[in-house]
Amino acid sequence: MKHAVSLPPFTEPATVVRWGREAQAAGWDGFFLWDHVQWRPGAAPLDPWVMLGALAQVTRTVRLGTLVTPLSRRRPHVVAKQLTTLDRLSAGRAVLGVGLGEPVDRDFADLGEEPDPRARAAMLDEGLEVVDGLLRGPTDHRGEHYRVSADLRPRPVQSPRPPIWVAGVSPHRRPLARARRWDGVVPIGKGDDLTPEELAAYLRLDGEATRDGWDVVAHRAPGAGAREYADAGATWLVESVLPTRDGWEREVDRIVNDGPRRDGQARADSASQTA
Repeated sequence: MKHAVSLPPFTEPATVVRWGREAQAAGWDGFFLWDHVQWRPGAAPLDPWVMLGALAQVTRTVRLGTLVTPLSRRRPHVVAKQLTTLDRLSAGRAVLGVGLGEPVDRDFADLGEEPDPRARAAMLDEGLEVVDGLLRGPTDHRGEHYRVSADLRPRPVQSPRPPIWVAGVSPHRRPLARARRWDGVVPIGKGDDLTPEELAAYLRLDGEATRDGWDVVAHRAPGAGAREYADAGATWLVESVLPTRDGWEREVDRIVNDGPRRDGQARADSASQTA
């Protein structure tokens, strides 16, 4: 199982770059960023794609990407170009995490974007088809939400394209079915992060066997061990921090520099909440 951090880039750009450099040194396998324009009052999100480009320059082996990009409020051809650029800049380390996104008001309705979850789900499905096609070669797409005729070059380093992971809120079946069509799932709890037992139950919902090469990207619940998540089916174990408390950046400093807990031991402050 691989280990990663997924962090809100709600601070100074130099701080995010430093976290990436320290994550590389501490032995993390992945470094992912949240994708928001707005979040909660007082939060100041940076653009994740600009930051990922900077992170590609200070890391050598860690996977880089978004957890997660709400594809409905980004143009698919722009995301394809950003992802390809990141993949080439990082020598083939890019990952695209996608989902419906939250919060519906500040990150969608307040910006004039589609707030209805059913409409955004349809846009996500169609947008993924467009992104996939553009990353593979010439594309002529005529759909309900997008019309694209393009042959985007250069191509990504990874063939046929970088992995696409799809977020899904447990216990909903439709996001899991969507994720089965791509390269992995990012299971999300409605409130707290899923325990290993809850993760295993979610993966059994559709009765499908997990195939080789299909990633299960789980966020660690407080106090849960890495081995338990691996036994439940996780291939990636992610740690994160909610940026709602004073000192959250210091908490990120500590988590990043401590490195991954591969032995399954909980951190001293296991009561800390994760994103």
